[in-house]
Amino acid sequence: MRYFIELRYLGAAYCGWQRQPDQPSVQQTLERALTTLLREPVEVTGAGRTDTGVNASYYVAHFDLGRPIDHPEQVVYKANFLLPGDISVWSLTPVVDDAHARFHAREREYRYYIEPHKNPFTRHLTWQYYVPLDLERMNRAAALLLEFEDFTSFAKLNSNNKTNICHVRQARWTVDERGVLCFTIRADRFLRNMVRSIVGTLVDVGRGRYTPEDFRAIVASRDLSRSSAGAPAQGLFLSDVRYPAEIFTGLRSRF
Repeated sequence: MRYFIELRYLGAAYCGWQRQPDQPSVQQTLERALTTLLREPVEVTGAGRTDTGVNASYYVAHFDLGRPIDHPEQVVYKANFLLPGDISVWSLTPVVDDAHARFHAREREYRYYIEPHKNPFTRHLTWQYYVPLDLERMNRAAALLLEFEDFTSFAKLNSNNKTNICHVRQARWTVDERGVLCFTIRADRFLRNMVRSIVGTLVDVGRGRYTPEDFRAIVASRDLSRSSAGAPAQGLFLSDVRYPAEIFTGLRSRF
């Protein structure tokens, strides 16, 4: 029996989602809790790999179990007692046997937050950046991402990607009443370090180092050396993952 599990986590204490030797990961921590609770070995497969320090306000993983779970809500309740405070489970949903949290995902969304003032309460959740930024210039540059498919300019070296092709469907900056900037980007897939590299380069557009046309040339060059340094990990959140409705055996309006 296969299940999708919805969760969220803060990434500060982890080497990322993926299990690593001798380092704490979200995957390993979740597997340990589920194995204890369900009394059989559980391996979870995630919707994607988040890097060290990156957060997820919404994340999906799947796992197989040798028997059906009669009361999923009780498993959710008990799992949250076993998990540390920086990982929270939302729900457990039965899916068809070949449903895959990573390969069946149709679209993913990331959000990146920049705060223009020092705030000790959010320093682990935003990039606190004090240089004034031109939001209009940044949005003009961000819109250009939708014209491209090859994002080699923002791909981490030696990441063993089979392809650097991604289809970006939304890329836009907004600002709230507190002056916090949020960059939202949606695509069918993302490369390792891609969003943080894009954000770092767009910030350089906003502070006047590059023009939007310079940004277009950086993307078109397919040259990582031309993009800016990646933005810090703590401001980045995986915020949504979308799946086709037919892989669910239960009714889940979220998907």
